[in-house]
Amino acid sequence: MDERGDSRMPAQASPLLAKLGTVARLSEDDRAAVEALCDDAQEVAARRSIIREGDRPDRVHAILEGWAIRYALLANGTRQITAFLVPGDFCDLHATVLGHMDHSIATLTRARVAAIPRARIDEVMERPSVARAFLWSTLVDEAVLRSWIVTVGRRDAEEAIGHLMCELYLRMRNVGLTIDHSYALPLTQEEIADALGLTPVHVNRVLQRMRREGLISLAGGALTIHDYRKLEHASGFDPNYLHFEPRAPRP
Repeated sequence: MDERGDSRMPAQASPLLAKLGTVARLSEDDRAAVEALCDDAQEVAARRSIIREGDRPDRVHAILEGWAIRYALLANGTRQITAFLVPGDFCDLHATVLGHMDHSIATLTRARVAAIPRARIDEVMERPSVARAFLWSTLVDEAVLRSWIVTVGRRDAEEAIGHLMCELYLRMRNVGLTIDHSYALPLTQEEIADALGLTPVHVNRVLQRMRREGLISLAGGALTIHDYRKLEHASGFDPNYLHFEPRAPRP
């Protein structure tokens, strides 16, 4: 589960367009404007900072390939991961309003990251459909964070890990990065622990139990969910907080 690679599975041309297109009817001009935002994309190695807490960014970053995390470091050196960022996700769209970062963002795998000047974000936001899609993206980020707060505060370890697996599956499927019920999951047990408020040992025990029960398998940096409905039920997962369009059927 800790293989790093580039964690990429077959994808359509633009995860960002795929994600935004689920909630907004984008014209060809709108789509071209969004695509143009990603012209200045760079390859970033695994475990590299994209932006640090306290920075005052003059660009907005979007993940086009690979995985990244939002995180905060505590005074004792421990880390709390507050989001996993997958292709199609903006890292710091809010920074165009708030001015400085209150958390850090780093890659987990090799990634392709677009760095978009604020002026270009402002320009494309003049398009109503694009502005609505960007607002939806920000609001869903907040909804996911609320769900994670519930996870850390109230869900037990089995529920927390199952809930995360279901969430990531649907988010990856929404941008065309799943094959049947499999998707790249380039996370170590430590990273899962840092996201869910668990210990790596506890994560390992739960994963082993899920394997024995035939719910999941992990191989080559990919997760396969063998019984999605059972995992969804066992973890109390309700996808409504992801606010995907109803035209995208549930698994």
